[in-house]
Amino acid sequence: MIRKSKIFEVFESEQGKRKQLYTINLAPGQNVYGEKLVKENELEYREWDAFKSKLASCILKGSLNIGIRKTNVVLYLGSASGTTISHVSDIVGSEGFIFAVDIAPRVMRDLVFLCYKRKNIAPILADANKVNIIKERISAVDAMYQDVAQKNQVEIFLKNAKLFLKNSGYALLAVKARSIDVTKQPKQIFREVKEKLEQALTIIDYRELEPFQKDHCMFICKKN
Repeated sequence: MIRKSKIFEVFESEQGKRKQLYTINLAPGQNVYGEKLVKENELEYREWDAFKSKLASCILKGSLNIGIRKTNVVLYLGSASGTTISHVSDIVGSEGFIFAVDIAPRVMRDLVFLCYKRKNIAPILADANKVNIIKERISAVDAMYQDVAQKNQVEIFLKNAKLFLKNSGYALLAVKARSIDVTKQPKQIFREVKEKLEQALTIIDYRELEPFQKDHCMFICKKN
């Protein structure tokens, strides 16, 4: 039986000892990455795979507030081909909107096809590090999510949050430790990232994402 979770617009069920997450499908009959579609109580749900989505793994690791809600305008940096962003699309719904930024033309092509089915996503082929170029195409946002595997991912996150995130808005940073420095232990990198984030934002939650995502963690922040 599928029921509401503690996270807005996210649902869950128990499958043995394992918890399964779902979102209500904004594009009924369509899946995105081979995920299972489940019909129950006249609604169609999409299974949300935590091994393919850092945001889902953060929820399963105990986060109680991801800061993204229905009708929100979201800036998504590092959208890739659309796995996680499709669930964010479900969460914000038809009255919400997502600016989806990625630097890779190949994955952006896949995302464009997704946008034909999901009208609340605007694909932007651009470098998230160059905020002066993308600022003409993005409005102020209620929430921001970043999953960018670059060495300076923290700096990219902070300058986008400063420019685009509304006051009291939420900003989520998926940190890939090995992309920052392969010579350091992930926990050391996570501590260093925390120190940098605390200088500009309030950290309201922190989750390491093992066993779903190796050497990754999630910081959930709020703009002061």
